[in-house]
Amino acid sequence: MHGTNTPQPARGTTIAPPAAPALLITGEVRRPTALSVEHLRTRWPQHQADVAFDCATNGPQRHSFEGPLLREVVSAAEPAFDPRRRKDRSRFLVTAEGGDGHRSVLAWAEVDEDFGDAPVLLATRMDGHDLSAEGSQLVVPTDRCGARYVSALTCLRIGAWPLPTEARPADSRHVD
Repeated sequence: MHGTNTPQPARGTTIAPPAAPALLITGEVRRPTALSVEHLRTRWPQHQADVAFDCATNGPQRHSFEGPLLREVVSAAEPAFDPRRRKDRSRFLVTAEGGDGHRSVLAWAEVDEDFGDAPVLLATRMDGHDLSAEGSQLVVPTDRCGARYVSALTCLRIGAWPLPTEARPADSRHVD
């Protein structure tokens, strides 16, 4: 803005990510980004899910989560697939990583409205508690086991299969 004394970053300067725990969206996206829980709460519609799942360490769990849909947040980062081509979308994966090193993978087709349409959340609240200090949580309401629930999310990596480091067998056939 003209006429203010607010310092502006120099051209080409990277702006630091949010001070609160950040969720990085990286990989095969056109707009990599860092989001705080507050960003997740204010930039997308919030959905609610009451879930019950089995946890290997703590037994049966029941919680209420609120947050935006994973597909809406990742879509804003513009995954590098052609959104008009179902087969192109269906080969993408989402890898979620938590602050404790826990990782989980979902196929984009699980959350895509044309396929599984699963209401996977990036929770900003759990049982009414704000998760700003802890970081958001991946919530897969359709899972009976809690293994794909990832706490204190640090990164969502988006990528197509086969992954770039993998070699495709010479005789494989790719049909679109």
